[in-house]
This record gives sequence, structure tokens and C-alpha cells, in this order.
Amino acid sequence: MDSKRITALRAIMKREGIDYYYIPTADFHESEYVVEYFKARKFITGFTGSAGVAVIGQEEAWLWTDGRYFIQAAAQIEGSGFGLMKMGQEGVPTVMQYLDEKLQEGQCIGFDARVVNTNDAKEFAKIAAKKHGSLKTDKDLLDEVWTDRPALVHQPADVLKDEFNGEATASKLARVREQMEKEEAQYHIISTLDDIAWILNVRGNDIPHVPVVLSFLVIGKENAMWFVEENALSDAVKEMAAECGITIRPYEDVYAYAATIPEHSSVLLDKRKVNYRITNALSETVHIVSKANPSQLMKAIKNEIELENTRKAHLLDGIAVTKFMYWLKKNVGKIPMDEVSVSDYLQSLREQMEGYRDISFDTIAGYNANAAMMHYKAEPDTAAKLEPQGMLLVDSGGHYDTGTTDITRTFVLGPISDIQKKHFTMVVKSNLNLANVKFLYGCNGISLDVICREPIWKENLDYQCGTGHGVGYLLNVHEGPNSFRWQYRPGFDNPFEAGMITTDEPGIYLQDQYGIRTENELICVKGEKNQYGQFMGFENITYVPIDLDGIDKQYLNAEDVKQLNDYHKMVYEKISPYMTPEENEWLKEYTREI
Repeated sequence: MDSKRITALRAIMKREGIDYYYIPTADFHESEYVVEYFKARKFITGFTGSAGVAVIGQEEAWLWTDGRYFIQAAAQIEGSGFGLMKMGQEGVPTVMQYLDEKLQEGQCIGFDARVVNTNDAKEFAKIAAKKHGSLKTDKDLLDEVWTDRPALVHQPADVLKDEFNGEATASKLARVREQMEKEEAQYHIISTLDDIAWILNVRGNDIPHVPVVLSFLVIGKENAMWFVEENALSDAVKEMAAECGITIRPYEDVYAYAATIPEHSSVLLDKRKVNYRITNALSETVHIVSKANPSQLMKAIKNEIELENTRKAHLLDGIAVTKFMYWLKKNVGKIPMDEVSVSDYLQSLREQMEGYRDISFDTIAGYNANAAMMHYKAEPDTAAKLEPQGMLLVDSGGHYDTGTTDITRTFVLGPISDIQKKHFTMVVKSNLNLANVKFLYGCNGISLDVICREPIWKENLDYQCGTGHGVGYLLNVHEGPNSFRWQYRPGFDNPFEAGMITTDEPGIYLQDQYGIRTENELICVKGEKNQYGQFMGFENITYVPIDLDGIDKQYLNAEDVKQLNDYHKMVYEKISPYMTPEENEWLKEYTREI
């Protein structure tokens, strides 16, 4: 990484009167994954992980990232002029705490208002005000430093057919307007791309592996404004918009339009998501109702067509991943393999499935010590070669016409140690605990997370990430509000509702040694209702064997063994009709009762 980039940026900061410049990993929509045009933090720091922010001062520069990336980030920023702030660790300040401490009287904090959400911008403003300082947010300073910055491209977009969406756009708009009325809001500004795609039943490809369309949507009481690149829209999309009273306007016009929303109007928006430039353009007399978009919870609760289609997607994905497991176990040590080549082979198997569209995120294939980095990305020049020993962790997924999948399996490629088997078994036990839990309606992810972690916590171990996340319907592979995590996070405390799909993915990661994860997807379902209330549970919809070569039965009780055997019986029944005779002989062995 060339530290000259920091020097060049500091010169521009000095010219603009900026003392600290903030660069998040964000686009104009607070998307989790962003296209190359928005990877300013990666450009300036050299760190390629999907999560992290940078702060550059005239004397020092820091990168903040979370526990998934500590190892990777430390290596990638070496020599860049940046230090590493390990988020969530004892004694490590947040960005806001750091700036609150460092900012001197009268100094200025700078950032591009289009890539910072309103809540964060308000916090920066408070910090600056305490020191009688200022904000400067009207420029993207990286434009001057990043001379070969990639262009922002809008990909073709089309309508998701009725047989796949389960609810018409007009119905979704009506439901959103009902919630607007409850909030007494005349306008609803939406910037999150998955919400817009879901409401409009439109899918695109403006972010790699995320079938969304870069756009903003403003819903009024009777009509709506969609700010989008019109040339990218199919005729079917334009017809849908016309039928639903949606006016199409240029993507960049949203800021000018926000300034025209009548004074004293009430506007529903999520300040955690809508960028500061939009809210700053609103009249000071506009009343902002800041709440999560109503569509967030609506799309998290899948309808029956979405659920049935998602099961079909998982069957297709299960066939591909099971065939991959067979091929891997049969051929490791016999033909050349590395982390990249096996990822490519898995993708080729998915591509053969009916209705396949794309992978749902960049595949993570980590062998032995590389798997200890939760979001490791193998590169062709440095990919580890696979040998018939140790373990390979593969975290992957696909988009199909019928839905989105996310699965992780840890494959035993040959001899492993007793402690590795113990840890492998603890992870499987944790996964089974959560998949088979029964709970009363009202529980959320905080209530349930400990049930999964308990076997791992008993070993004085942990994994520094959530246990599970919601999965979109042919949309984001990560979506809220449903999740499993023990720490409280605002907006992620909704009770589990029937129809929500959430991953179950505990793990153990030992730096420089190995990483283990087992991930399935679960549909929340209703159980018995009695005098105690409505009981709930989960339906497991991931159909791929868990590698029995990693199981040490002494660490499982009778209930664990039954749950694993029942799971494998289901996998065999689902997958065996699609296997060759040779694959089925192998599948019987790897789904056998233990």
C-alpha cells in the first residue's frame, strides 16, 4: 500500500480546512456490499474486507474493523501509514469517541454527505459543536486523489414475475401506505436498495452478487417518485411503474426533489440509512419520523409462495453442494486442487442447476489456518494447495429464480487431531441446539443466541460475530431485522415471526491454526398454542451432509445424536433422487446413523 495517497489527501484536506476526514465503507444507500466506485476506504488503506472505516488526521490515520477481519486487516495495512483499531475490544475507542477526544477547539470534520447516514452525521455535528468547530460535507475529497476511479455503472433491471414474488407491487405499496398513515406521514423516503427492489418487485445487478437497482424511492399518499437510471429499465419495469402511479426520474435528482417537499410536511424515513445530504436538503420545518422502513419487516416475513420457492432453491443448492462434497472427498490428494480451483468447481456445479442466476456472495474457501480468517478471500497467486489432511471451510451461496441460499460446511480432507474433532463436534452440537429449539412467541435473537453458543462457551471459546442473519428472497444474503446475536443492537430486537428465514452458523476460529463453521438456514414456524402461549420452532431447509469424519461421538448426548441422525435422514431423502448410483453409495455412508 502506497502511503503517498495519505500525503496527497492531507494536502487537499489542508486546502479545504479539514482536520479529520472520515471515509466509511458505504455507497449512497448504506449497502453492505458496494461496487468498486464506492470503495474509497479500500483505495486509501489497502484493506479489502467488506467492513471498516478510516479516519485521516494531519498527524495520524486509523482503520476500524471488526473481529472477522483483525488478522487480514493487520497484514494489509502494514506500511500504509494506518494503524488498526480493533472494534469491540477492550480499551479501543469507537470512531466517535476517538474524534471527541482528538478534535481541538475550532477544528473541522469532513466527509461526503452522500455516503454517511443521517444519525452518524448528527453525531459528528455534536462532536464538532462541543469544540466550536464545523463540518464540511459537500465534497468527496477522494475524487482528486483517485485519478483512475472506476465509473458508476447501472446494469439492466427487470420485473420479478408473479410466480416468484407472491404479492403484487400495488399490494405492497398499499401496505406501506397503511403504515405511513399510522405514522401520520405524507411522504416516505427509502434509500435501502433491498427495500426498493422488494416493494417494486424489480431485480437488477448494480452490485455484484446482489440483485438490486441503484435508486431512491419516495412514496406519497397516492403516487411515488422513483429516482433511477431509466435506460437500465426493461419495458416491463416501465409498464409496472406506470400502472402503479410511479414517476421515473433521474437518479441524481433525489437531492433536488427532497428540497421541494412542502414545508411542515411529515416524512417517514430511517435516519440510520438515509444519507445526510438528503435529510439536509429537507426544509427545516419538515417533521421527520425516523423509524425502520415498514417494508423491512414485511419482506423479512416471507409469504407462502416465497417460502415454497425458497425450499426449491435450497434443494437445487443442496444437490450442487453435495455433489461438490462427493467430488472433493473422492479426489483430494489425487488431482491438483487449491482454494480457488475448488471454489470455481463448486460454482460450476451451481451453474448447472435450473434457474441459477449468480452466486450470492464471493465464496470463502479457507484451508487449515486460512479458515481462521472469517471472511478470507483466496487469490489465484496465493491460494493454498489442498492436501489429504486437515480441514477446508467453504462458505458459499447462490441466487436462483426461486430464491437465495447461504451455506457453510467444513470438510475433513484427511487426518485431524483429537482437539480438532472435539471443536468440530462442538460446532455441530451448537448448530443442532439452535435448529431444534422450541420457544414461546416473543423471543428474539438475543433470547436464542445463548442456546447456540453454550457448548462453545463451556469450552471458554467464542466466535466474534453473530450466530445468524436474515436472508433475503432473491435479494441481500444478509438482511434484518431478524438475527441471532447475544449483544443488543437497536433495530435487531424484533420477535421472531413465522416465515422469517435466518441462518444458524456457529464456529470456532483459532488464529494461525484452523477455522470451523457449520451453517444451515432455518424458517421460523408456529408450533403448539396452549395456555402458556404460542410456541415456535424452526424448519431446517439446508440439505447437505455434515461431514461425519469430523464427529467425535463422545461429545454428543443421546438427544444430539438423534438430532444429527434425523437431519441426515432428511438430507438423504431430499438429495438422493438427484445423485448418480456412485454418489448415492457415498451419500448413504455420509448420512448414516451414528
